[in-house]
Amino acid sequence: MKSLYLVRAAGALALMTSLSGIAYAQAWVPGSEIVGQPVTVTTNGVSNTVYLDPGGSARIMTPGGNTVAGTWSAANGQLCLSTGAAQECFPYASPFQAGQPLTLTSSCGSSSTWLASSTNSAPPPAGRSERGK
Repeated sequence: MKSLYLVRAAGALALMTSLSGIAYAQAWVPGSEIVGQPVTVTTNGVSNTVYLDPGGSARIMTPGGNTVAGTWSAANGQLCLSTGAAQECFPYASPFQAGQPLTLTSSCGSSSTWLASSTNSAPPPAGRSERGK
């Protein structure tokens, strides 16, 4: 029973995201869909919560409650996170979808699963008013 509900919910989510993705593609700025949103990144069984903040700053919250400051950038098909100690880049070809885990292999060769719990709304198409006129 539960699995049937999850399948239906996943199907509805896929339909909604594909329809909204049409408008989003017009003005998509790499990374903007997760700016300010919590993203769980799991590597080797350890889950950190990553926040990509406006202006290129990043916060990595460890399971122990520590915060690691860093920076982020997204360009040329790569999403890169940097801290004072290292930089790691991940392939990034399309916007993250809320609730859909994505397993990516970094420039360091490690495999991580990224899960955005929510994403930002797509901006309205340019040149239109609130009523579409």
